[in-house]
Amino acid sequence: ENLLPDGLRILGTARSELDREGFAALVAESIGERIPGAERDETALRGLLDRLEYSAASVDDDASMQALAQRVSALRNGDVLYHMSTAPRFYGPACQALAAHGVAGAGTRVMLEKPIGKDLASAIAINDSVAEAFDEERVYRVDHYLGKEGVQNLIALRFGNALFEPLWDARHIEQVQITIGETVGVEGRGDYYDESGALRDMLQNHLLQLLCLVAMEPPARFEPTAVRNEKIKVLRSLRPIGRDEVATESVAGQYTSGAIERAAVPGYADELGRGSRTETFVALRAHVDNWRWSGVPFYLRTGKRLPSRSTEIYIQFRKVPYSIFGGATASDMLPNGLLIKLQPDERIELDLMAKTPGLDRNGLRLSQVGLDLDFHEEFANQRRRIAYERLYLDAIEGNGTLFVRRDETEAAWQWVDAIADGWRAAGIIPKPYPAGTWGPAASVSLTERHGHSWRE
Repeated sequence: ENLLPDGLRILGTARSELDREGFAALVAESIGERIPGAERDETALRGLLDRLEYSAASVDDDASMQALAQRVSALRNGDVLYHMSTAPRFYGPACQALAAHGVAGAGTRVMLEKPIGKDLASAIAINDSVAEAFDEERVYRVDHYLGKEGVQNLIALRFGNALFEPLWDARHIEQVQITIGETVGVEGRGDYYDESGALRDMLQNHLLQLLCLVAMEPPARFEPTAVRNEKIKVLRSLRPIGRDEVATESVAGQYTSGAIERAAVPGYADELGRGSRTETFVALRAHVDNWRWSGVPFYLRTGKRLPSRSTEIYIQFRKVPYSIFGGATASDMLPNGLLIKLQPDERIELDLMAKTPGLDRNGLRLSQVGLDLDFHEEFANQRRRIAYERLYLDAIEGNGTLFVRRDETEAAWQWVDAIADGWRAAGIIPKPYPAGTWGPAASVSLTERHGHSWRE
């Protein structure tokens, strides 16, 4: 779509010994597999392939890093963006190697993939190491959920409509639920996943970022500093869940064998090939202790081998204070609810009470109906964007609004570390749940003992 500068070059680097043609062939093959034929444009593809370069390098081989730096310098015609899709332990050494060879100065920035560490201490160490080469304004920490179209719609819904913002507080909202469900297992990532688990792999970043966008105050402007200042306030307002609270405010689970879409699947330990105490499911009852949200529970859950692949935010409003309809109709009065689905389909649904058709000789009857905005239908002629299209373009243009600042990362780790410490201190072992179900029965109790139920 001609959004990239004409002079932009793409330099691939890894330990694999490839030449430019070999790398271009890999890219062309990948595009052929992943991009629908109707969306492929041979002229645009050729233009992309012509931009490609390749230089093999390894962080522990200084000569190869020097050669990479020389290649960067030779190609440079403006700013340089580095994207590090490596194990986090290489972030610091790689950034420092680039700095040592003179290609990490002004006009350069770096994208870092999550996770940034495995706890607060390691996150600080990685951030400190990266900061020796790149100051904070030039570090773009990726959480690809922030690039999703549905997340952009959440921001537009809250701050682009006068209808919702006056109702967006504890006086009108009874509870908030955020769910990220996956049907897949560990898919060959068993060793990595067993080191992290659902708490570190999903809750610390994706779930907490969504919670921040739901709970934050309106920023003064939609620009990096203002948005991220409001998100960090939410993270610092989260009520700690520590040793005294984990038993009642959290649930850890691990899937056993079961069925997904009528196909038998093995349990986590079977896939891993050994026993493990790593959680593949976590559910929490969180609180944001500030004026806007005091007393409103935020129920968070994520897990693997759940019945459906789904990311959604559900906001349940308080019931009307008094029903004028009386009788059975009064007991049928259901609270309004706002559902924001992020995947697999982007949709916003508002549940309202409406009159049931009929003559109502025995009194007016009500039913819950949904006002449904399906973005695929509404914007059928617009091509759907994957998150990385937006994130790459923003990083290339130097816009950090949808990236995570250092203090956000470390505040999230501080909160999550307290939960992990509480689990260890209490000897909590993940509760089993069959693949294809919504987690352990204890996750149901987590909501129902407070008069709530998970939306399923």
